[in-house]
This record gives sequence, structure tokens and C-alpha cells, in this order.
Amino acid sequence: MHRPDYLEQGEVARLFPVLATTSKEGRTTSIVLACISKIDEFGAEILHTVGKRVGKRSKLETYTEIVFKNEKTQVKDRPDGLIVLSTGANEWRALVEAKVGNAEIGADQVEKYREIAKEQGLDCVITISNQFATQPEHHPVEAIRKSRSKIPVFHWSWMFILTVTDILLNQDKVADEDQKLLLNELRRFLTHESAGVKGFDRMPPEWTELNRLVSAGGKIAAKSPEAAIVLDSWHQETRDLSLILSRQTEAEVQEKLPRKHRVDPAQRRKDELQLLREDGQLQLVLDVPDAAAPVEIVADLARRTIDIGMTLRAPEDRVSSKARVNWLIRQIKTEKLEEAFVRMTWPGRSETTQFQLSELIADPTICEKDKNGLQVTRFHIFIARRLGAKFTQQINFIKELEEVVPFFYREIGQNLQEWRKPAPKIKPERLAAEDVATAADRDDEDEVG
Repeated sequence: MHRPDYLEQGEVARLFPVLATTSKEGRTTSIVLACISKIDEFGAEILHTVGKRVGKRSKLETYTEIVFKNEKTQVKDRPDGLIVLSTGANEWRALVEAKVGNAEIGADQVEKYREIAKEQGLDCVITISNQFATQPEHHPVEAIRKSRSKIPVFHWSWMFILTVTDILLNQDKVADEDQKLLLNELRRFLTHESAGVKGFDRMPPEWTELNRLVSAGGKIAAKSPEAAIVLDSWHQETRDLSLILSRQTEAEVQEKLPRKHRVDPAQRRKDELQLLREDGQLQLVLDVPDAAAPVEIVADLARRTIDIGMTLRAPEDRVSSKARVNWLIRQIKTEKLEEAFVRMTWPGRSETTQFQLSELIADPTICEKDKNGLQVTRFHIFIARRLGAKFTQQINFIKELEEVVPFFYREIGQNLQEWRKPAPKIKPERLAAEDVATAADRDDEDEVG
């Protein structure tokens, strides 16, 4: 593979880069970029997230340590890589900036790369780090999101890349055996501590301050900088959680966002800040493929509790609420009931009711008390994990959250089935009537004949 004419300097991304042992960042970037160009399904899946389709006739090339000819923009550090996707006469090019370990993407540096991209006619800049983004176009660095530059910047976390690797292998989606071997080696490399890849593991110091304020009965200010920092961290953690559950279920688990939040991150922040100020809550909904319902997660600062649950429509073909409760209970296989609750929704203005799961198992009829024959319409089954002081701690909050969410799904969520209205059946009397009508038609035909 020859270096493109527009590059003054640049190496084809190597699977085995010859770099100094201290160049952890360069080594990791080179290996991943090489795998993007060498493993068909991996490259296609990764680039699909930034809106690019890699067809059978496409040519995908990756380079490291690049310098463009006749550069006008002066930069101290060079871009870490370049991705070139050629399809017929069309060519799409992206600069790559990567950080590993605790290093974070710098807004000033990215702006310089945007200038290079503009003067060289490149399409975008892609950043890679251990920071997390809900979607590649929603950059984790606020200054980059708010820039007036027209050059788009996308973001991949290293954990996202590892998750794509994991799912492709677990679902056996790599056709070529040699490429599958390469992808296995990439997974092995990324999971080793030497690669500098890690998940989100702690909330910022502002998390403790915000909890202290709420516990004392204080009001979070509308333009609280602490709340803004906490929300940014929460968004990184929610993305990490979806990746954790993706790897554990071997399916693509995604955050379920309303359309207005998908297209407008600023509106999402505004709405979530309002929820945090008024209710003292951080919320997340995860969409697990083929699950009975989305997984709903609420971190409540006032109660210092994490609630994880799913909401199911009650079976309408059961007449009594007791029968509907029994339908739910039969689906729950776990013996760990001490933290499990069921919240029930009733018709009209009737208030919701809530019971411990163990109470309902012992006596399903308790749900019908004082309901005067009303039928329950929905169940919200959830685990309430009370953390106490751990809730306010930067590391322990994340540790508990990442333990209890998979725990709920494993013990309860994955066993639940949604109720569906049965298909209509032909009634015996209608069938008999059709037989009589058919026989009469035959008699008429015989008479005519």
C-alpha cells in the first residue's frame, strides 16, 4: 500500500508497530487502525457508527504519524492517524486523535485538527479515548460540542471499540478465519492493562458536594457548575453501563432516548438538569434487544437508592387481579427476593400500590384489597438497592451501579415475557354456520345444473 500523494509523511497502520516501549498510545492506535482496515466486518461496523457504509467494492486504508503537504496550520503534536474510505470516485477521509489511560481529549488540539481538516479538504475528525459518548456525534468534551467549526467531530471510546469486537466474535459474524483470528487477538490486546483501555470508574468530586447539598435540604441552582459536571459524568457512566450489558448479553444494548434528546444533546442536558433539581434524580433507560421491556434505572440522591426495573402490561385475558399477579410471579425465578418490589398501576385515578415481591408470592390476593374489583393494568417490577453512605462516594457509587444493573437483569429481567393479546380464534358455532352456508350453496348449484 503506497502513501497517498497528499501526505508528506505517514506510515500504513501496522499490526505490529515498531515504537518505543513508552509509546502506549501510538501502539494501541496503530493496532486498532490496522484492524479497521484489515478485518472487513470490524471496519464496516465501526464506520457505520459515523454514517459511512463500507461496500464490497470499497477500499479502506489507515495511516499513522501523518503530515500533509503544504500545511498552513502549525501544530505542536501531529494527528495520530488517518482513515481513508474510497468507493469508486468518492473518497471520505477522517483525521484521528487518540488518548489512552487517564489522558483526555483536548479541545484546543482538536480545533487545530479541524483547521487542518478544513484546509486539506477532509471530512471530519474522530477522537478516541476512555471518555464515553452516548452517540459518536455527541462529543464528551463540551467545548468541542459548542465549537462553531463546521468540521464534525465524532468520538469513540476504547470500550466501545472493545464491545464491537466482542459482539462480532460472540455472534460469529466474521466470515474469514484469518480475520477472525486477528479480531480475537485484538480483543486479547484491548483487555490487557498494557493497552491503556478502561471503563468509567468514578464520579467527579462534585458528586459528593451535590449529595451533601441535597441531603441538607438545599436547592440545586439552575446554572450549577457542579450539576453540569455531574451530568457529564453520568452520561459517560450510562454509556459504559450499556457497553457492559452488551458484552454480558452478547447483544447490542443501547440507551433509549426520546427523539428530541437524540438530535439535541443541549435539550437533553436541560431536561435532565431540571429533573436533578426538582426530583433529585438521575435516570437512564436501556433498550435490550428482544427483552420484555426496557430496563429503567433511577439514582435517587435524597433516598440514596438505585432502583432498577421493567414495566409490563398486565395480561388482559385474566379476569382477576390475583390471576394477573400470578402470571407475573410465575415468570420470576430468583430466590433473592429481599430487595424486589412490584408497583401496580390501576385504572382511572386510582393510586398505584406497591408490595414486596415476597409478600405477593405468599399471598397474591393482597393486591386486591380496597380496589373494589378493579383490575391491575401494569406492573413495574424492580430492585431497590439502598446504598447509604456508599451512594455519595465517587468510586463506590459506580461500583455498586455496575453490579446491581446486571444483577437485576440476570435474576429477573431476562426471564420476563411481555403479554400479547392472543390471535383471534374461529368459534365453533361460526364454523358450523359456514358449513351450513356452503352446503346450501352446493344444493343451489345442483338445482341449476
